[in-house]
Amino acid sequence: MNEKVFLTREIPDEGIKMLKRAELKVEIYEGDKLIPRRELLRRVKGKNVILSMLTEKIDKQVMNAAGPSLKMIANYAVGFDNIDLTAAKQRGIAVVNAACPEISESVAEHTIALLFALAHRIVEGDHFTRTGKYKGWEPKLLLGTDIIGKTLGIVGSGGIGTNVIRRMSDGFGVSILYHDVQHNTKLEKKFGAKFVTLPQLLKHSDFVSLHVPLLPATHHLISDTQFKLMKPMSFLINTARGPIIDSAALVRALKTKRLAGAALDVFENEPAFARRKEDANYLQHAWNVILTPHTASATIETRQAMSRIAAWNILAYISGKIPANLVR
Repeated sequence: MNEKVFLTREIPDEGIKMLKRAELKVEIYEGDKLIPRRELLRRVKGKNVILSMLTEKIDKQVMNAAGPSLKMIANYAVGFDNIDLTAAKQRGIAVVNAACPEISESVAEHTIALLFALAHRIVEGDHFTRTGKYKGWEPKLLLGTDIIGKTLGIVGSGGIGTNVIRRMSDGFGVSILYHDVQHNTKLEKKFGAKFVTLPQLLKHSDFVSLHVPLLPATHHLISDTQFKLMKPMSFLINTARGPIIDSAALVRALKTKRLAGAALDVFENEPAFARRKEDANYLQHAWNVILTPHTASATIETRQAMSRIAAWNILAYISGKIPANLVR
């Protein structure tokens, strides 16, 4: 095969080995940080496939720079909001993502880890202890909240949301509310989850976890109006996409104690924590806010699986087959 594949960043090796075994011409950007825009435009020229990261904006400028040889964009992520699908369609370029069962499992685990860390003030307690503030047991020291008997609201009942529901329902005795564009009857029958409107979910949930894609309809899905509906002692967790939450509204809710806390693996203005510098500074220093660097799927098993699925999609398309993860 003479097809040329450009990787905008090095990924775990299994997928790269698959592409090389198929004798594709694989070129990888050598840097360990985000590829500069000018470098990206230069390096994609004449390539047949771009294997991109979610950090790169693959728009019509990039597609034009690649030229008519570009036939596929394989995104090393589940989401594809960084790719201009309209421009790809106009040029007949296939777009695939790297969705796989392993992602749903690892992101669900990370979500639950954040939930427990919020409820039991794990991060705050760790810092308190490490900085020498712990002088002995106290009856009211760093009181958190139990999870058993609480209500968990899941916004988005796809693979990740469903895995969170399964684990929390089976293992921790929580009541489950969920909201999505349509009912999930299997979820309701198997786990007793109750379908409700978004306002109802926010009003009655002790923990709210977001698992929807970033679309025009979900941009700032959670803003001032929604925060006003939430319980004053509730917690918000986001492992989906940053702009689903209005970061300025989030800070207002935290400052006015509309929320007990928040855990964010994604941010509205990544790598910055918020659109506005003052809001980012608040989130960085608030002890009832947990921040992780977009690592919900960062396990060895999952990232290798994503590498393999990206390679499978590329090889399938080059062989004239329909890739399993075709999104356009």
